[in-house]
Amino acid sequence: MEALREQWMLMISTPIYVVVILGEIFLSNYKKTHSYTTWDTLTNLYLMLLNSGIDLLFRSVYVVILTLCFQFKVIDWTVGVWYWLTLIIAEDFLFYWLHRVDHHSRFFWAVHVTHHSSEHYNLTTGFRSSVFQPLYRFIYFLPLAFLGFSALDIVFIFSATQTWGILVHTEHVGKLGWLEYILVTPSHHRVHHASNALYLDRNLGMLLIIWDRLFGTFQPELASEQYQPIRYGLTKSMEKTDPASIVFHEWRNIWKDFRKARTLRQKLGYVFGPPGWSHDGSSMTSDQMRAYEAQLEQQERPMKQV
Repeated sequence: MEALREQWMLMISTPIYVVVILGEIFLSNYKKTHSYTTWDTLTNLYLMLLNSGIDLLFRSVYVVILTLCFQFKVIDWTVGVWYWLTLIIAEDFLFYWLHRVDHHSRFFWAVHVTHHSSEHYNLTTGFRSSVFQPLYRFIYFLPLAFLGFSALDIVFIFSATQTWGILVHTEHVGKLGWLEYILVTPSHHRVHHASNALYLDRNLGMLLIIWDRLFGTFQPELASEQYQPIRYGLTKSMEKTDPASIVFHEWRNIWKDFRKARTLRQKLGYVFGPPGWSHDGSSMTSDQMRAYEAQLEQQERPMKQV
């Protein structure tokens, strides 16, 4: 059954990806936006293959664990519209918290940072996967199994919603009216990939934007007259962009900071604290960067009025 669903997803999603990516490449060349480079695109595909390989090898493990949890389910569902709708909403809710932890704990950010490492933004950026995330992602979905959703259905819905999560990686779609209040749109996700201080760690949902609106992580994309243009990538550009560095550079940085820390509290802060945390103020977290930018803006405002 799982193999049939995988084949179905590939048969549906692959032609969609090919068509929209070719269309975006044409638009990028026509508008001269330079959204694509050969090296960046090949890197995106390389990271996707690494992620997919790990996911495939580890799938038998997490499917077994989810199936064991399913034996202790507290709800017996009749499979139908409400079953699938509830699963989609509940799984997207849990993904939001997975994604939020990935952004707010440096240990997990070291895994997720690969997805944000490109300074270009296009549909293939959606394939720039968090390579090792399949090793722990399933833990967040264990409650779904206890709630009566089968392991195969959980995996299937994640794959289905991930298709939407890939398609929002584009600069060529503007705001989508009332859908901006419900779904994660290209506009929302451009904010998510920005390295501007105001936009850091915002819009963390994959399918629904309502979680960000409820839990204080929502930020709309602002017009150029309201805020600076979006800069994609990391707040500090990578020194090396070879395949190994893209995957492991943050782990190396963690190790350097861990070694220089003097106390256990400092060491734990560098490993599990928010990215950018430092015991001596030598670097800043996203919240500190936002506060610093707001302070500078406030200081400049009287000068502009004069």
